[in-house]
Amino acid sequence: MLRLLEFQEDPRLLVGLQTSDDAAVYRLDEHDALVQTVDFFPPVVDDAYLYGAIAAANALSDVYAMGGEPFLALNIAAWPNDLTLELLTEVFRGGLDKAREAGVVIAGGHTITDDEPKYGLVVTGRVDPARILTKAAARPGELLYLTKPIGTGAITTALKAGVAEPGHVDNAVTWMVRLNRTASQLLLAHGVRACTDVTGYGLAGHASEIALKSGVRLVIAARAVPIMEGAEAYARAGRLPGGAQRNRAYYAEGPSAVVRRGRGIPTVLWDLLFDPVTSGGLLFTIARERAPTLEQAFAAAGEPLWRIGFVDEGSGVDIVAELTG
Repeated sequence: MLRLLEFQEDPRLLVGLQTSDDAAVYRLDEHDALVQTVDFFPPVVDDAYLYGAIAAANALSDVYAMGGEPFLALNIAAWPNDLTLELLTEVFRGGLDKAREAGVVIAGGHTITDDEPKYGLVVTGRVDPARILTKAAARPGELLYLTKPIGTGAITTALKAGVAEPGHVDNAVTWMVRLNRTASQLLLAHGVRACTDVTGYGLAGHASEIALKSGVRLVIAARAVPIMEGAEAYARAGRLPGGAQRNRAYYAEGPSAVVRRGRGIPTVLWDLLFDPVTSGGLLFTIARERAPTLEQAFAAAGEPLWRIGFVDEGSGVDIVAELTG
C-alpha cells in the first residue's frame, strides 16, 4: 500500500516511514528533536477506566522506545451511539491519569461516532538527536533483553470468551498499565542504541524488525522468554487471537520466512512468540561488557528485566530452546 505513495523528504526528518521505527523524529536544532506517534485500538478489557489507561500506556511506549520523553498528547476516540457517554468519560479518565503519571499534558483531541469503541493518543515528546534509540543499531556480539513478559493476547482473548481467571486478567492488566518510562531512561544512561517495544507483531515479529533494519541475526531462547501466568494454558486451549496466526504466517512460514524454529521448542511456546502484545515491554540490545552494570541498575530501580538472547552475524531470527553462553 505505502509503495504507491510518494512521501516528502526533509533533512530535518531524522526518522520517518522508511525505517519502520516506533515513532517519527523531527530535528528542531542541534540539541533537540520532536518525537511523535499515534496509537489507538478497541477495548482489550471490560473496565472502561482500565481500557483508557492501557491504551494511553501503549501509545506513550512508542516515544519511550525511541529514547524520548513525552510531554504533550491528544485524545483520539471513536464511540458507538448505544454506549453511554459516562463510559467514555471513564475511558478518558483512565488515559488522563496515566498521562499524568508520565508527566504528560493531554490538551484536547478528536472523537467520532463509530460502531466499535476505539481509544488512544497522539503523543509528542522530545529527544536528543544524538541519543535516539532505533531498530537499526543492533550489532553482533550484543545481548538481547526484554522488560515485560508476553501473553496479553492469549489472556485477553480468553477474557472475551469468558474463560479467563480473574487473577490472570488482573496480572496482565498490571503489566499493560506499567509505563516503560524508567526502563527507557536506564537504557539511555547505559549507552543502549538499539530498541523497540513489543506490541501487535508479537515478540518474534518485532525481533525480526531489529534483525532486518540492523542487518544482523537475533538468537532468542524460547524458554528464557518471560510469559504471563495463564497465557500458556489459554494458548494450549486455542485461545489465541487471529493476529497470532497472521504474524506466524508472515514472519515464519514460506520460502521468505525470517523467523526459524529450532529443535525442542514446544508448540505452545512457538505460538506465544507470535501472540500480539498490548502495551508490551522494551526489546533492546546492549554490548556484552555493559550488560552487568545495566542489570544492576534495573534491579536497583525495581525494574523487571530478562535476558532472552543475543545478536550475531547473519540475518533473520533463530528461535532456540535454551539460552547458552
